[in-house]
Amino acid sequence: MTADERPSTADLVEQISERSDELDADLHDRAQTARRGSDGDQEQLEPLLPADRVQHYRGRWNDLQPQFVDQPRETVGEADALVAELMQDLAASFNDARSSLEAQWSRGEDVSTEDLRVALQRYRSFFERLLAA
Repeated sequence: MTADERPSTADLVEQISERSDELDADLHDRAQTARRGSDGDQEQLEPLLPADRVQHYRGRWNDLQPQFVDQPRETVGEADALVAELMQDLAASFNDARSSLEAQWSRGEDVSTEDLRVALQRYRSFFERLLAA
């Protein structure tokens, strides 16, 4: 392979971006499958993170990835820190959701069966989101 035939860094980044889009589509398909309840009905699951946070993390990853060519060790360290930050953000999000669910059903003995049914549905949704992650 001659120097003219080698892909440029921009070509490599474009290929990575295309692969990322394919993975996003696959994850979307998996999430759709996970959203189906036991009775086959489509269940609407809340996203793991708000859209602005997802874009924030994707933007940071997209900024980070091309740096690998010139600074591989530093880039891997930054990737590790970014993943750790994302995991902490997800843990906080799940803790908030779990606390909200617990508050919904633990109000005492005057909770109606309908309230408990709704709480169970929300737990199922929460459970499915964890498995789809």
